[in-house]
Amino acid sequence: MSVIRKLFDPGQHSGAASFGLLLLRLAAGGMMAYGHGWQKVQKYSDLVDRFPDPIGVGGPNSLLLAIGAEVGAATLIVLGLGTRLAAVPLIVTMVVAAFVIHADDPFAKKEFALIYLAPFLALLFTGAGRFSVDALLQRR
Repeated sequence: MSVIRKLFDPGQHSGAASFGLLLLRLAAGGMMAYGHGWQKVQKYSDLVDRFPDPIGVGGPNSLLLAIGAEVGAATLIVLGLGTRLAAVPLIVTMVVAAFVIHADDPFAKKEFALIYLAPFLALLFTGAGRFSVDALLQRR
């Protein structure tokens, strides 16, 4: 199987497992997009000059990368489109949030990022399941 096909592979899952993956995608992707990414979009002008620069690309670029992951990639997760690939920027964003931005903070500050990290890691390995755009594309 080519790398591209593997990235869009929904995985071989039963109907029940696929329904569980659908719920996982809707919850994790939806909450990330609405609760975190969309907040950054709405407050962009307030955040752009003071957003952290944890990876050395500048605060404004870091904000755009975070929005891209938290809105763009999270929306792809919800749809189940390119799920394995879409999980990667979210995984990177959550790792940076937990271990760079909140490196010196108590566990309670790292916890949200780590909680979000888990489903995106799981989706990287499992794929989106039967109820996804990935599965529709696989059937073609």
